[in-house]
Amino acid sequence: MFSYSTKVRVRYSETDRMGYAYNGNYISYYEVARTEALRSIGLTYSRLEDEGILLPILENWSKYLAPAYYDDLIEIRVFVKKIPGVKFEFEYEFYNDQKELIHVGKTILVFVDKETRKPTKPPKYLIDKLKEFFD
Repeated sequence: MFSYSTKVRVRYSETDRMGYAYNGNYISYYEVARTEALRSIGLTYSRLEDEGILLPILENWSKYLAPAYYDDLIEIRVFVKKIPGVKFEFEYEFYNDQKELIHVGKTILVFVDKETRKPTKPPKYLIDKLKEFFD
């Protein structure tokens, strides 16, 4: 399994009238976590796109266990629990400053050929890099 951890501070503009991090921002937090996770092993979205591969989201799932508030520093743990095929699954856990689990989520992305807009297999170098974490 591949895992990575990053932190995001909740900005004032990301909160609602209740003072909670607005639920619509969590998908952006997911993107930060998975982008940084892939970057940590030398993989970037820009490289994939330059090579003609897109990664749109097919599914998004969230469960809010407790709120995050303005100025909280949230630890986001991201997990890839299986080698991707056409689909690339990411799971997320969010922890507040007290190390309490406050949110869980999942996204499923699809490798898509930029020209044909049809699903495609991931590049070999991506699979090879991820396999290092599954031995």
